[in-house]
Amino acid sequence: MRRDQTILVIGAGGREHALAWAIARSPQVAQVYVAPGNGGTRWPAQHDLAACTAVQLVGTEELVAFARQEAVDMTVVGPEAPLAAGIVDTFAAAGLVAFGPQRAAAQLEASKAFAKAFMERHRIPTAAAQTFSDHDAALAYLRSLPELPVIKADGLAAGKGVFIPNTAEQAEAALKRIMVDGEFGKAGTQVLIEERLEGEELSVLAWCDGTTVRQIVPARDYKRALDGDRGPNTGGMGAYAPAADVDAALLDQIQHQVLEPAIGGMAADGTPYIGILYAGLMRTERGIQVLEFNCRFGDPETQVVLPLLQTDIVEILHACTGGTLDQLSIDWHPGACATVVLASGGYPGAYRTGLPIVGVADADRLEDVTVFHAGTALRDERLVTAGGRVLAVTGRGRDVAAAVTAAYRGVSQIQFDGAQHRNDIAGGSALERT
Repeated sequence: MRRDQTILVIGAGGREHALAWAIARSPQVAQVYVAPGNGGTRWPAQHDLAACTAVQLVGTEELVAFARQEAVDMTVVGPEAPLAAGIVDTFAAAGLVAFGPQRAAAQLEASKAFAKAFMERHRIPTAAAQTFSDHDAALAYLRSLPELPVIKADGLAAGKGVFIPNTAEQAEAALKRIMVDGEFGKAGTQVLIEERLEGEELSVLAWCDGTTVRQIVPARDYKRALDGDRGPNTGGMGAYAPAADVDAALLDQIQHQVLEPAIGGMAADGTPYIGILYAGLMRTERGIQVLEFNCRFGDPETQVVLPLLQTDIVEILHACTGGTLDQLSIDWHPGACATVVLASGGYPGAYRTGLPIVGVADADRLEDVTVFHAGTALRDERLVTAGGRVLAVTGRGRDVAAAVTAAYRGVSQIQFDGAQHRNDIAGGSALERT
């Protein structure tokens, strides 16, 4: 097999670092570019990415020109915002291959109102909800409810536009923040007031080629900032895979009740879905319910599922864009992965940046530990913090307990001022459990 492909990864977070890490391992790949990348894709000590180069490009037209100039074989789009803006459409119009859904299909994530109507139309199980664009009407409806709902900004809000209030006052305050204060900008033009479900959350991601949908090993993430699922929602403070208590029967149910109807529905609506479909689910007394769809890899789920992938990821990417996913066998390594996010002090609220980070190389040298960078940058060749979620420290082991112990062993090596993390990802480290 010739090592001659060039792949461009778009994005700057932990998900994109993990994608570049996995793609660089393909025997087919000679060069990986990441635009714009982060400290992990630029750092000389990041020996795992010897074939990776970060490029300071962000505009779609710039990226298209770069892909043409460098004869890029495929572009992999990491974040949701460029997908929602139609970057895959633009690449396709230029005769270039890009992995991800086109703009019309990406509405499944870009608009919660669109997704809710789509699920109701195609009989995909989900919580009942009402959509409002007027604050007074939304407030009147909220006050009429016998139980507290979930309140969601309609558009993209970096994982921070969902509120699960514990009191009526908190519910009204969330509505005000979204619709009156404009905290989430255009994402809050509409709001969903949704029935609150009770149960255990589960993330199931799947490869899609427009017709065929193949599941990725199931993961569970932790969105609350503090131990015990307390504190505000974040973009994710940790994850592990495979998710506990998820058997073949449940995955088969998800396949037939959620994933296949979603892909079939998108095709029937004239917007075939190609890329990663992420289903955020909850197991309830009335069965599986869809909390949300995302149109890309999850973060930090990517950091636990890709290290378990045995099949060459580049083979899978080409099968998805080429419509041949049904012809490919996808295999997974045995064992488990867990990741613990090291975040800036104050996240998901205000936080400082530019703080020196030490110990990452030490953690990376540990057996069964890989450090994926998210909010990092290089300043005078030193790693510094540059975001809310700074690092995702991933451990791998024969089972979840061994994986999470490895992850916390890696966390113990890393320091920066104000660093915070949850201590109970997948039950916490072995030391904490004893």
